[in-house]
Amino acid sequence: MNKMMKYAVLILLLCAIVQPAVMAQDSSNTQGEVPATVPADSNKARNNSDNRIYALAMRYNDASVAKIKLYELMERNPNNLSYPETLASLYFEMEQYGSSALVALDILERNDKSLVGLEVAAFSLEQLGALERALPHFESLHLLSGDLFSLYKTSYLQYSLKKYEEALNSVNMLIKDKKAAEQNLNFPKEDNTMQEVSMVAAAQNLKGLIYKDQGSSAEARTAFEEALALNPEFELAKENLADL
Repeated sequence: MNKMMKYAVLILLLCAIVQPAVMAQDSSNTQGEVPATVPADSNKARNNSDNRIYALAMRYNDASVAKIKLYELMERNPNNLSYPETLASLYFEMEQYGSSALVALDILERNDKSLVGLEVAAFSLEQLGALERALPHFESLHLLSGDLFSLYKTSYLQYSLKKYEEALNSVNMLIKDKKAAEQNLNFPKEDNTMQEVSMVAAAQNLKGLIYKDQGSSAEARTAFEEALALNPEFELAKENLADL
């Protein structure tokens, strides 16, 4: 019986020695170097997977899946504005102007110089009829990018909002810009086709409309004639001149 007790004591001693060694080994595994392989559920791996699925969804014209993946990428990468910019553009292409405007405005709260945010906000708000809110975004877009179409849209919205002096100033800036003569705009015709005219001719036609609204018929006539001198077949300018 004494011999068995000796064996039991010996076993207990061995256990007491082995257990700390095992614990020390476990601790070294926990606190040691990070394994060289990247875990499958890491942010980088998940981002790569979501980007691949987004690309496939866009290729297969599945906008609903594409949007879900963009939302997941936005949640996982809150400091990367390229994802909300892509989402805003996608909503705009789908003609969901309320959603595209909201996303774009959120982008501009974080970066008021985002060209994508400014462009989507401007055109979305215009489509929604919020011209007063769209106008400053068109103005900023032109100032930051030098885009002449944004300047034309600025002048047109100013005219629509009856801000005639501001509209004339914008139109004259456009007419004086040499690059405007190299660019064209499309206008609808009576037969539902589109007609391409120079941006300068379009600006002169708009200038005529501004003068017409102000009751300056002589100046309006001169502007419409200037537009027709540049594009003799400019149907809208012909109609405006005839209305005088």
